Amino acid sequence: MQRKTIWASKTLVGSLVFISTAAIALSLHMPLHAQSNNTPMPDLIVRGDKLAQQWVVRDEKLDATLCSVEEGGITPGTHRIIRFTVMTPNIGNADIALGDPNAHVAANDGLYEFATCHHHYHFRHYALYQLIDPQTGTVWKAAKKGFCMLDTDPNPDWLDGVPPKNHEFRSCGAIGIPGNQGISSGWADTYRFFLGGQYFVLDGGDGQPVVPPGNYIIRITVNPGFVPQNGEPCRYADPNHPGVCHQLPESNYENNVAEVPVTIPDHPGKGGSGPAAGSIVQSDEADEHGDKIK
Repeated sequence: MQRKTIWASKTLVGSLVFISTAAIALSLHMPLHAQSNNTPMPDLIVRGDKLAQQWVVRDEKLDATLCSVEEGGITPGTHRIIRFTVMTPNIGNADIALGDPNAHVAANDGLYEFATCHHHYHFRHYALYQLIDPQTGTVWKAAKKGFCMLDTDPNPDWLDGVPPKNHEFRSCGAIGIPGNQGISSGWADTYRFFLGGQYFVLDGGDGQPVVPPGNYIIRITVNPGFVPQNGEPCRYADPNHPGVCHQLPESNYENNVAEVPVTIPDHPGKGGSGPAAGSIVQSDEADEHGDKIK
């Protein structure tokens, strides 16, 4: 389903811009104004420091058997790509509690869709990945298509000052297999650079224009705003932008973006170019949290 996405109007290249999201009452279909000064709410942000520390440009062989190749419309073979890590902590005072994706699919609430290659359910439109040419405004999309929200990393004390409790959300689930998705207060959901789909194709192998060598921006948006299309439900209305909706409620929709500058060289070299240069190239593909895709 096509969406018109609304971007934050103010971004700072190379600096961290935070986003917050919160999730409650996910079964409601009428648009609600989710922000509240009194109700405990989650608060998702994008860790711009992790994004800046973990990216690499390199050449990799992308086999036809990889789910990211199938889902991203990539021609199998060796391609120049830029990989990157995305970490989305919950620094709020309430959990994002989605529970079993099977229940959402049965309710047909539009939050999940079945990923045929991965053999489990993905949350729709959790985050948006963009590679941007700051000179022309040209935007490239990433290979990643789906997300499974889990407690993967406890937040450091300096980030939110909230000691993380025991992790609770640890299972993506599958057809007929109960899952438990969400992000606890004080925990983060992380998609590391070596996992499936965590890359942009730079040489045109996915049907997009070739990305020439130069300086670019990686922009990550979590819980992006959108204008519903073709009868799509508006789950949570943005109180500051009439007509804009979000999949999840949150305490603040105004700072949803993290951006970092990256440089794409003419020749990345054998080990690649960037902070994660020299890291091991995986021989096969793992899903969004490191499990091998069977």
